[in-house]
Amino acid sequence: MRFLTKLIFILSPIFSFGQCFEKNIAFQEGELITYSVSYNWGFLWVNAGEAYFKVDSTIYNGRKAYFIDSYGTTFKEYDWIFKVRDRYQAIVDKETLRPLKFSRDVYEGGLKIDEKYVYDYSKNLIYSDIEKSKEPRITDTLKLSPCTFDVLSMIYFARNLDFSKYKVGDKIPISLIIDNSVYDLYIRYQGKEIVETRTGQKFPCIKFTPLLVEGTIFSGGEEMTAWVTDDDNKIPIFIEANILVGYIKVYISGLKGLRNKGSKK
Repeated sequence: MRFLTKLIFILSPIFSFGQCFEKNIAFQEGELITYSVSYNWGFLWVNAGEAYFKVDSTIYNGRKAYFIDSYGTTFKEYDWIFKVRDRYQAIVDKETLRPLKFSRDVYEGGLKIDEKYVYDYSKNLIYSDIEKSKEPRITDTLKLSPCTFDVLSMIYFARNLDFSKYKVGDKIPISLIIDNSVYDLYIRYQGKEIVETRTGQKFPCIKFTPLLVEGTIFSGGEEMTAWVTDDDNKIPIFIEANILVGYIKVYISGLKGLRNKGSKK
């Protein structure tokens, strides 16, 4: 879902290519993470939706790659509030984690979007193909700068960031392509906390607030807070955010196939 896929900004000068793309130590093929989504409706919290993120292996243009698949949905009984049916898919290079291909097929509150990007590093170009409800189809060619990610490849890259290098309040920059535009965004590091899940498990976590892109769900700005495990996996455990139609909380509901041993307290 879109509330799971907004992160990151560039305020400082663009990083060199070697600084952007790192060796993966956080995830592996076979990883599956599921989430439940609660929505604040008046004085009530309702369990309104669910989402999953899955990692597999593939070969893309002769290179070993990860195929990342994510799907999010509101439950049918709550579609009248804000109906969501979102599928995001990305192919990323196994060695460098740089994005190779991305697709986004979503329905959000009456808006239908079919968005595709293909990355050409030999020419430093991104080829886009975008269709939206009641708008003409767009095919375009954009400049591919270092440190440019789509929303899904960005999440998995960010899971490999070394947060120990940052102080509370520091901004971690990355460039995001969405809606045929490249945005300068950031994660603001907010320190560490212990987070207890709905099942009573406690995890040492890294806390941060991402700068969001204004769109069909978010109003933009630092309107989201996220907690990821303070270990080599960096699994998003809990997310809360203001959205255009209220307030949501996203809870982890299941995980398997982790690359590293977890760090439950």
